[in-house]
Amino acid sequence: MIRRLIEQEYEVYMIKDIGTANRLLRKNPHSLCFINLDAAKSEPEWAAWITETMNNPETAHVGIGIVTYNSDENLQKKYLMDIGIQCGFIRLKLGIDESTRILLTTLQANEAKGRRKYVRANCQHDTIATLNLRDGPIKTGGKILDISVVGFSCFLDPDPVMEKNSYIRDIQLKLRASLVRVEAVIYGMREVDDRTVYVLIFRNLDANSREKIRAYIQIAIQADIELQDKLDSELEETVSSKKTAHAGT
Repeated sequence: MIRRLIEQEYEVYMIKDIGTANRLLRKNPHSLCFINLDAAKSEPEWAAWITETMNNPETAHVGIGIVTYNSDENLQKKYLMDIGIQCGFIRLKLGIDESTRILLTTLQANEAKGRRKYVRANCQHDTIATLNLRDGPIKTGGKILDISVVGFSCFLDPDPVMEKNSYIRDIQLKLRASLVRVEAVIYGMREVDDRTVYVLIFRNLDANSREKIRAYIQIAIQADIELQDKLDSELEETVSSKKTAHAGT
């Protein structure tokens, strides 16, 4: 199901820790959160957590839905009518196709994509998101800065000073464990810290390359949000320790 959501260009994260979920939802209070009712907590514990999340002013605007293999109609009524979740109760026993269709309908109704059409991964902290480029006599490498299935931006080193609209037929992207050969046109350039950032748009991208790029994007955005949460968690601990120390003086 998650793979199909990614194919439809939805930004999807898997969160396994409640503390992480609490921090991320406070930081992103207009997110949609689908709870796997069959994992991690007992059903009453999930009900309590969902109620608390919905009643907390910091997370009251989070859209909450349920996915579960439990088809008990009384349980469905509890969450939809009594607790009042906004994003549906999806019964996985309906099958992957029907469950995915319902979930996609819910995401569309809640305008989950916003104005964004494609998921873009920030690669600036990923040391193994690189490229090699050949264009006639030009041979160079570079660092990928961000990427989507539409195109990417990068630094080139050494910089061959390429022109806008140049068509490059031999580019090898190294996206962690995946190698992807692509063609692209230089859509534009901009200067950042006295270096040229090149923006390239893919041309003739085949299905296999698209799948590899999407797989990398999912890994990259998941790693990025986990890194952000780690930093937020450490900051919270530091602030809490300082408050405790101050209270003890």
